[in-house]
Amino acid sequence: MRRAVAAAAAVVAAAGLAAGYAGLDVAGAVPGPLTTTPAPTAAALPTAPAAALPDGPAPAVAPALDPDAPAPDPAVLGGQVAPLLADPALGAPASVSASVVDAATGEVLLADDVDVPRTPASVTKLLTAAAALRALGPTSRVTTRVVEGATADEVVLVAGGDVLLAAGAGDADAVNGHAGLADLAARTAAALLAQGRSAVAVRLDDSAFTGPATSPGWGSGDVAAGFVAPISPLAVDGGRLAPGETAPRAPDPALAAAQAFARALGAAGVQVLDQGGGALVRAAAQPGAATLAAVESATTAEQVELMLTTSDNTLAEVLARRVAAAGDRPATFDDASEAVVQQVAALGVDVTGVRLQGASGLGRGTRIPARALTDLLVLVAGGEHPELAAVASGLAVADVNGTLADRYDVPASAAGAGVVRAKTGTLTGVSSLAGLLRDADGRLLAFAVLSDGVAPGASLAARRAQDRSTAALVGCGCR
Repeated sequence: MRRAVAAAAAVVAAAGLAAGYAGLDVAGAVPGPLTTTPAPTAAALPTAPAAALPDGPAPAVAPALDPDAPAPDPAVLGGQVAPLLADPALGAPASVSASVVDAATGEVLLADDVDVPRTPASVTKLLTAAAALRALGPTSRVTTRVVEGATADEVVLVAGGDVLLAAGAGDADAVNGHAGLADLAARTAAALLAQGRSAVAVRLDDSAFTGPATSPGWGSGDVAAGFVAPISPLAVDGGRLAPGETAPRAPDPALAAAQAFARALGAAGVQVLDQGGGALVRAAAQPGAATLAAVESATTAEQVELMLTTSDNTLAEVLARRVAAAGDRPATFDDASEAVVQQVAALGVDVTGVRLQGASGLGRGTRIPARALTDLLVLVAGGEHPELAAVASGLAVADVNGTLADRYDVPASAAGAGVVRAKTGTLTGVSSLAGLLRDADGRLLAFAVLSDGVAPGASLAARRAQDRSTAALVGCGCR
């Protein structure tokens, strides 16, 4: 992945930033974060040793924006954008917050109710992404292991937090499906057969996460509709029972994955012993148990990118629980939520008014002020924290990919196509958008528009209104 990113950066350097990002994104060659300074030398964040990057150059990024580009005039910018934010489709003005900040200087260019905590929906994932990258480190991976059991005739499948496993062979070039249960089973079988063991019982240790698997903040139909799976530290394809982002989910993703492993182990030549009525038994691994085989997930940075681009709720909640565990907290919904906020605060972002009910944005009790989002985005864009690069590179691109693939595709917002990179957020009555864009003068702007009073049936109109307002920022030099 790093090689592909570096190649993309070279293409951008030759073509110039003015060419836009749409073509590169279609080709899968989107560079790393848009930055206002040259790529910094990679270094560990002193207060977060896990955030160290590999030795060598920092991840390749787009060429620095012109530092001499004229700064926007807040009065001119406000005159262009404020009328669009007054669109009744947004529930304006009482339920709308908007923040626009010059990423180069941190100057606030537009501030409408920016300190009002609002229901943000999935833009919450920006905080989760930053917290995961800081606490876990962008190059960290999750290991799924098989260890010796308490007796000679059993082995234990130990879940480490990978919910993107493939049921079959893993794909080294993939994020979802990077590690495969069939590979793990084949390695386990080889180890067992080498010991002269041809029959074992399989136990499951999924104790890495604790507490309820579902949140009271979720809608009653969210799991059934495939928007999220019950949260566990082990799953195949996010617990999906069929291909597709919103396919039905397994009621017990970890158990379903363990059963898939047991079948693969049998296919690899090791008999799986009956475990009492055919049910696979949960049992904690013995401390210090010897490892028979293991597989590793894609990196945390790659998972963050996937989570942001596709707005994967399950992956967001799992990343947050890993953040909690990394801080020696119980891996529950509540502890994960608090751990995410603490990590964002440790980056220097003012989290006054931030309250999370889960880390995906599905929780109706979540509140975030627009100001916190743009503060975080300016921090990401500034380059002082290279470990956060995947926050920017994971943002969906307008009219190109992810949750923005079908937006900015009408004349009124077409100026934003291929230029706006943002995280979307949608719940019933809520429409949000926050990200980065390059204005007509070559200035990088961070923005957030939160609307949590959208009328029933007006979600599409609200999204169109937000697209128009940010497209206006793209088209406005506003000097």
